[in-house]
Amino acid sequence: MWPILEFDSANGPIHFMLANKGVGPAIMKNVIVKVDGEPVRDWREVLEKILGPGEHLGSESDMNGHVIAAGESVTVFTPHDPENNPLNFDKSNPLWVKMNKDRLRVTVEICYCSTLDECWTLRAGGSGRSTTDETRRCPSPSAVSFEQ
Repeated sequence: MWPILEFDSANGPIHFMLANKGVGPAIMKNVIVKVDGEPVRDWREVLEKILGPGEHLGSESDMNGHVIAAGESVTVFTPHDPENNPLNFDKSNPLWVKMNKDRLRVTVEICYCSTLDECWTLRAGGSGRSTTDETRRCPSPSAVSFEQ
């Protein structure tokens, strides 16, 4: 009954997602999202680090405290254009081009547990390879935890 959590992003439309490829539910205990290795508090801050200051639109789903069922995939964030539409694949759109390149600057560190209280930490995103390490227990949310 082990969950196997995966984090990834895609570009048509640009979005970030979590998927549970295991056979049991993944209970999210602590989430840290980073841009260029620096923790950020929310998706607004992610977009400001990537696109600069200003109003940036998007749709999001909670990660902290969320339970992802076996086989379930959740889109956790989709950036939108100024008309509030998802950024669909469009090489002529400078916003899509920048987000497509810079989505690789976003990484996550997610501590999650099974229903039997076995816990793991997923480190994923960016251009590196994902790792999952078993851990005794997840840390309590802190000042660097993602607020969503």
